[in-house]
Amino acid sequence: MSYIGIDNGTSGSIGIIQDSGLALQLSVPVNKSLNYTKSKQFLNRVDCPNLRRTLSAHWDLGGFCLIERPMVNPGRFKATTSALRALESTLIALEGLNIPIGFIDSKEWQRELLPKGLWRQVKGKTGKMHMKANPEELKLASLEIGRRLFPSVNLDGFKDADGLLIAEYCRRTHKS
Repeated sequence: MSYIGIDNGTSGSIGIIQDSGLALQLSVPVNKSLNYTKSKQFLNRVDCPNLRRTLSAHWDLGGFCLIERPMVNPGRFKATTSALRALESTLIALEGLNIPIGFIDSKEWQRELLPKGLWRQVKGKTGKMHMKANPEELKLASLEIGRRLFPSVNLDGFKDADGLLIAEYCRRTHKS
């Protein structure tokens, strides 16, 4: 069985855990290309054929894939557009390999795998209280927990272990 966790986006990661004991975290493969707007800009796009090859090399026809739901915020149009573009490419690769997929919000897997003390109650703009964590602290905690749970996985060069931890959450919740 293979359990795949995908931290969606062009700077995201892919975690893979197999029942055989193999565990790894990979960067999402991307291409830099010229933007299709009027101004001259470059953007990163998920390299769908390369992603498909990477996933097929580690997929053993059993298991599940959880994808972190992309951030959608009208106030952050460019980031939202990039996240949705990346999600579409990722879905095309997964569907082409017939890998069963589900979606997960970051807080769901973080609540299970990261220390509880990272979140604090804060008052939102509407006056309602909600839980919030410092993004830098979340990344550091993710990396540290990833290193503890998977000491054989090389996480050098990664800002966090989100893909791997999503895969671990997938393994815990979708094991047959």
